Amino acid sequence: MPASHSTFGTAAYGGAGWSGRDTTTRQEIGSLWRACGMSNEWGPLREVLLHCPGPELTLGTDANAAQMLAPPDRVRAAAQHERMAQAYRDAGVVVHALEPGGPVRPNQMFMADLLFMTPEGAILARPASSVRAGEEREVQHRLAALGIPIVRNLRGTATFEGADAMWLDAETVLIGRGHRTNAEGICQVTGALGEMGVTAIPVDMPFGTMHLMGMLRILDRDLAVAWPRRTPYAAVEALRVRGYRVEFLADEAEASAGKALNIVTLGPGRILMPEGNPTTRTFYEGLGVTCTAVEVDELGKAAGAIGCLTGVLRRDPA
Repeated sequence: MPASHSTFGTAAYGGAGWSGRDTTTRQEIGSLWRACGMSNEWGPLREVLLHCPGPELTLGTDANAAQMLAPPDRVRAAAQHERMAQAYRDAGVVVHALEPGGPVRPNQMFMADLLFMTPEGAILARPASSVRAGEEREVQHRLAALGIPIVRNLRGTATFEGADAMWLDAETVLIGRGHRTNAEGICQVTGALGEMGVTAIPVDMPFGTMHLMGMLRILDRDLAVAWPRRTPYAAVEALRVRGYRVEFLADEAEASAGKALNIVTLGPGRILMPEGNPTTRTFYEGLGVTCTAVEVDELGKAAGAIGCLTGVLRRDPA
């Protein structure tokens, strides 16, 4: 019989030749994992995830059942979405397409709701509505294909949508509790952030509103714009304590009908905003902000605009 061979001391069992993994997940971003992540809302935007709507927008007359305001024209909506994507490319932003692998739900295009990026990867959302349940699976598949780590999947009764969270600074995230994000969702997201040394500040959303994103946007390292009488007091207070100047919208009618606050910050003092909001554009420019506008009124019939449509994957750090 062959002599027995001891495994003790071999590399597989910790002996000579063993190479230990001594890097953190954050250190592996950009080498083992794809360059991704964010810890602010205003740094230069580098990569986004989008989904151009298609046949799923054939709703008939029951837009309300799909949680939309009116049935969008799918051809016009798709054309507007492509022009928005091109505006990102023109600004030097890499645009990734979702590329769903199965049947597509009507609201799949609202990518901001489906993930929240951290410096270590994505926290995957768990949408509150049964109409949107499962949209996060397509995002999970695409992030995996891109090589972006998922640091947390929510479970149990938790609901959380990415448009309810925003970075105030590299150590602080604001989270809105309301119609789309519940207390258990906040608890699980807070736990994931806490493991990264990040503090979460929960704030209550006014009843009848959708997302924190719709109430408040950060345009620069020290500038935020809020919707008067809708933005939670604690959110404004948290911003001011951290050195932000908080300005309030000059035209609430444009914010409501024209989605004028539904914007994405391209970089410090640069935004992509919905066309057709002249008063708000003048207001932004008066704050020293450079505006690029694209038409999204057809997409707006689905109850969202540029901010809602854009899943941010990477921003430069502060």
